[in-house]
Amino acid sequence: MARTPPFAGFEWLIAWRYLRARRREGGVSVMSIISLVGVALAVFALIVTLAVRSGFRTEFVGTIIGANAHVLMLAQPIVDANGVVNRAIEDYYMLNAAVAAVPGVVRSAPIIQGQVMASANGRNTGVEVYGERLEDLRTLPLIADPQLETQGDLDRYDSGVAIGAGVAQSLGLGVGDFIQLISPDGVQGPFGTTPRIVDYEVVYVFEIGRADVDRTRIYMPFTEAQSYFNREGTADALEVLVEDPEAVQDYVIALLSAGGGALYAYTWQDQWSGFLRALQMEDNIMFVILSILVLIASMNIVSGLIMLVKNKGRDVGILRTMGLSEGSILRVFFLCGASIGAAGTLIGVVAGCLFALYIDPIFDVVNWALNGGDPEWFAEKFALPDLPAKLELEDVLSAMALSLGLSFTITFFPARRAARMNPVEALRYE
Repeated sequence: MARTPPFAGFEWLIAWRYLRARRREGGVSVMSIISLVGVALAVFALIVTLAVRSGFRTEFVGTIIGANAHVLMLAQPIVDANGVVNRAIEDYYMLNAAVAAVPGVVRSAPIIQGQVMASANGRNTGVEVYGERLEDLRTLPLIADPQLETQGDLDRYDSGVAIGAGVAQSLGLGVGDFIQLISPDGVQGPFGTTPRIVDYEVVYVFEIGRADVDRTRIYMPFTEAQSYFNREGTADALEVLVEDPEAVQDYVIALLSAGGGALYAYTWQDQWSGFLRALQMEDNIMFVILSILVLIASMNIVSGLIMLVKNKGRDVGILRTMGLSEGSILRVFFLCGASIGAAGTLIGVVAGCLFALYIDPIFDVVNWALNGGDPEWFAEKFALPDLPAKLELEDVLSAMALSLGLSFTITFFPARRAARMNPVEALRYE
């Protein structure tokens, strides 16, 4: 007798008849629908959550690399005979040209960094000053072209300073006002070091939406910063931007070679490693929790399939006496459960992708329903002007693989139980 190939046409036909059979006919169609809806909702929730998670990470990383260097090239510390550590980059013009020539580098600029006290209108706050050339400042995306409101004219940068909106708010400053910067490392005199106190006109106010930048940062012309911080003829670091910030570690070796051993690299991933690890941990925990949700939804398939096996015991006995093998019976019931899981997964993937792609219009409708479409109320209520979502193929495929894998795996056990059913026992009381 010829062996039938696996998943033959009659096996699909029997599985389909069982799936659409009504309860009075020994089927579990209502249970099948419930199982399908449960799997679809679980996959939908998983995809939407992964998309929002990716969106938040993209927003977070975008604000980091939009206002900061991808790589800071710093001088190797040199200790002189008096024990003073020198970290200045003296030949920064030559080193900057060498670093800028590295393949994949899109920007390299010498900078001066220093922390000072800022004062105005009887108020004081600590700030971080960055000395940058105007042509270099224009190439920082979130400074030259911030996402939020700006004031002033960046073309007047060489005659004043650019300050963050948080600094301006805390000191009560606006464009045209003067800010006083006080540095303890000032002029060396016979009676010690005299603090340096200089007033600068505020010519530009920027806001990028990050408190650690808006509330602390001031940009000063590079040559003025050299004079103010006693760095004449030197730079503190080279600020480097690369084509692919996520793969910044791939550029480090080439950058170190360009520095000729005089520089070492400090990447944005090194600086923000704690935040990135926290994000990764949160991602993993969220994925595990939602995977449990998918597992619970998939268990509905098992309960429905067990009921189907029990109701179709007489049919199994007849099919076995007609010559169907254990493998054929197993595949019939496996197809019943796997079909529910596959259909639910497909519906959940489509719904989740559509929701992630059109999340802004959907939340506009929610906003309109909750408070008549007032965007200020929505941003104040949820601390977000909008909800970022980024749909990635890897997330969709992982959700599909998880749902299908769980559905197929747990379906196997009740199907195996049906295949091992003794036809004599199944037909004893018929």
